Amino acid sequence: MGLSGVAAVKLLRRKGALVRAVDEKPTGEIEGVKIEPQSEAAFRDAELVVISPGVPADLDLLAPVRARSVPVIGELELAAPYLEGRNIGITGSNGKTTTTALVGHILRESGIACQVGGNIGAAPAGMVETSRPDQWNVLELSSFQLETIETFRAPIAACLNVTQNHLDRHHNFESYANAKARLFETQEPEDLAVLNADDPVTVAFAKRTPARTVWFSGTHPVSGAWLERDVIRLDSTALLNVHDLQLRGRHNYENVMAAALMAASAGASRDQIADAAATFAPVEHRLEFVRTLAGIGYYNDSKATSVDATLKAIGAFDHGLWLILGGKDKDSDYTVLREPLRARARAVLLIGSAAQKIAKHLGDAVPIIQCGTLAAAVDRASQSAESGDTVLLAPACASFDQFESYQHRGRVFKDLVNALDKEIR
Repeated sequence: MGLSGVAAVKLLRRKGALVRAVDEKPTGEIEGVKIEPQSEAAFRDAELVVISPGVPADLDLLAPVRARSVPVIGELELAAPYLEGRNIGITGSNGKTTTTALVGHILRESGIACQVGGNIGAAPAGMVETSRPDQWNVLELSSFQLETIETFRAPIAACLNVTQNHLDRHHNFESYANAKARLFETQEPEDLAVLNADDPVTVAFAKRTPARTVWFSGTHPVSGAWLERDVIRLDSTALLNVHDLQLRGRHNYENVMAAALMAASAGASRDQIADAAATFAPVEHRLEFVRTLAGIGYYNDSKATSVDATLKAIGAFDHGLWLILGGKDKDSDYTVLREPLRARARAVLLIGSAAQKIAKHLGDAVPIIQCGTLAAAVDRASQSAESGDTVLLAPACASFDQFESYQHRGRVFKDLVNALDKEIR
């Protein structure tokens, strides 16, 4: 009964359904519906079960439900037939939130009606009331949301990348990638699939969709958008120089390319896309600049909850990094961080329950400082860094060992940084 569950209850009630709300920690009620304990009895006479993205689709309690041939769907699938307008679906291991927000920004700046939600902001079921036939629903979609879709369709769909993530939930990489692929398998021939030409998993998605495919690439010309030195090209002609953007890092340039292709398909002109992209500020907790103090830059990338996201964050800086790593492990391999850290970092400051595993994986590639807590890490970094250095929170882990969410972790980091005394140096 988080954001998605509450939205599902409200939508079902409006449609006249008899609703039972369940949760592992039942408290209170929603629109007169008492929240009951999550038990086998709660599902015994159900005719439809709607699960929130945070609930595993293979939850043991659902086995008897499926044995009775009762449909088990996700909240996105519940919302699908009621969402008016057309959908733009954006998935990927990294960059979803930035790209989704950027597409919404471009469309709004171009005078094209849209609303933004999904895995960011409002849940899909919560967007139904505000949807209109003449607008776009721009949706960030996670593997948790996509693994249960059957009829949901996005006439414009993009996958930014697929790297190892959420293996604690999906059990293996193939299942995780298959969940992402569902977004394209439900498309139709007149639809558009926007895919990363530099990612072998997303390249393979082209064979799994009936839609027309366009590409984006940070390395070579493609049919779509690509990066040529510092210039993003769209359909062979220059769109904008990356130095005009407030976003930094090659991964963000790829996000801009994907957003440009989607916005163009939704009706935005080249000039509108270029102008809007240049005014787009980084999303909170995504390589977000916090402040400069005593010549030291502080950046909050708390959303970097996977190793690949942290690799991209590291790549946005040349040298002098003090990297804060750690949190709740997601069965990740941190050894791939060794060489980038050896080349760019002065030290790694470890926090959270994954600290010992990360230290073992990194070995002697970079000096390691065991800090335990985020407060201790910020304090140590501020005392040790020199003018010109960067302190970067990009944890490569989930937040749930010490924080409520990655947003909570990011806010705490910013509060700690903003509280630093200017005289500490």
